[in-house]
Amino acid sequence: MDDDLESLDRDALIAEVKKLRAGIRQHRDATGHELCWHHPDLWDLLPEKTEPSIAVPPWPKFMRGCIHYRQSLDKQAPGAPVHDKEFNG
Repeated sequence: MDDDLESLDRDALIAEVKKLRAGIRQHRDATGHELCWHHPDLWDLLPEKTEPSIAVPPWPKFMRGCIHYRQSLDKQAPGAPVHDKEFNG
């Protein structure tokens, strides 16, 4: 799957690592409502271009998952500042 890396020279490998790190940092630094979003830009950093095949839970199960995720943030990051803004998408 990663055979393309074998043909890259040192400079190309460094450029690839920098691109991947930038994508990971962008995802890591998401905050507020951005934490909940689908992130195809992150997947586009991979060399293989495929249309992701996602399955979406029905609304009640999806919302329970959102609540569980938000509760997990209270445990994992109890001192995080509150982002008290409405989503305007």
